[in-house]
Amino acid sequence: MRLILFLLFSYFLYGVDATLEIKKDVDQRAKIVIIDASGQNQFNRKSFDIFISDFKISSHFLPSKTYSKESFLDLFNPKFRSSEYVLKYKILSQGSKVDLFIKLFRARDSKKILESAYSINNPKKFPFLIHKAVIDINKKLGFKPINWLNRYIVFSKYIGKKESIIALADYTFTYQKTIIKGGLNIFPVWGDKKQNSIIYTSFNKKIPTLYRLNLKNGKITKIISSEGMLTCSDISRSGRKLLLTMAPNSQPDIYIYNLDSKKLKRVTKFSGIDVGGKFADSEKSIVFVSNRLGFANIFKKSLLDGSVDALVFHGKNNDACDAFENKVVYSSKEGAKSFNIYLTTTSAATPRPLTSSGINQFPKFSPDGNTLMYIKRTSKGNFVGYINFTTNSSLLFPISLNRIQSIDW
Repeated sequence: MRLILFLLFSYFLYGVDATLEIKKDVDQRAKIVIIDASGQNQFNRKSFDIFISDFKISSHFLPSKTYSKESFLDLFNPKFRSSEYVLKYKILSQGSKVDLFIKLFRARDSKKILESAYSINNPKKFPFLIHKAVIDINKKLGFKPINWLNRYIVFSKYIGKKESIIALADYTFTYQKTIIKGGLNIFPVWGDKKQNSIIYTSFNKKIPTLYRLNLKNGKITKIISSEGMLTCSDISRSGRKLLLTMAPNSQPDIYIYNLDSKKLKRVTKFSGIDVGGKFADSEKSIVFVSNRLGFANIFKKSLLDGSVDALVFHGKNNDACDAFENKVVYSSKEGAKSFNIYLTTTSAATPRPLTSSGINQFPKFSPDGNTLMYIKRTSKGNFVGYINFTTNSSLLFPISLNRIQSIDW
């Protein structure tokens, strides 16, 4: 039970709209005006707000927060010429189909730079139309890719005693869909780069069991079962090796499971707690949480020579780590109601704080390593947060009341 409590990520998230703190010099960002050319519909202000959030978190744009409506003609109010770009968009809904049309103009001479159309057959998924449009605009203007905007978030949440659901969401949590329900199903992670499957732990049998859910056809496949604790904390680039935390003999250690050979290899052999392994250094090492020093701390183990080194030398409760190549992020307890996230490296570089207030936990790198997702709790509410490493900009989204257990993207 102590081990389960140590591993389970249990917290609450609340909210609806987004707030943003930008640290980058605003003069380095392109000013853009967003004009709603749709008729009156259910998407009006929500679509505008999502456009604003997408442009802001890209850190390449400074969108005007003024909500404006005009026709979809290739004309716009001359007052907008003080900006660099003007975006007109129109959303149409008919039955289950939703269409998004955009026109991007250079403000100073009204030259049309881009015109595109997007369509989806699920009204609840309309945020993804906007995410795709902003990705295309960003690409057209030659900025650094922001493809992560269009990725799904997978998360689990408790809905009752020994009962949870696993759901998908867009990064703003405007779209949410339950994909697994019934019993206790937790710790979901993406099973492949293309997000065609997830891997999760089910406690609905006599012993914990790891499953893969194919999101294309709904097929569920058993991977492995084990007494005690069983979770998948990371997946190799090839998608064929899993980092597992297992405790078959009440001893939590990290294992590598080969999906092709079905062979299990024990990586750590410590008499205490080793959990939450993450591949690092081009999969030549792993980082993980251990109490080898008498408290939770971040360690690295080489998969080549087996050496183990501590990566953090401050704090007495450092946990919930993640890694991308040689970059490592972790959450550190700094008071009764304070956890902050730090960035370090696998060579134990001096940690750099990424947050400064509230309870900030469960950091996750984006697939390209350029953005960080995390959970923030403050006296003003609870949020899912994003930090852009390139520009040191951060975006916070309050989330509707849900008891979140774990999250991945």
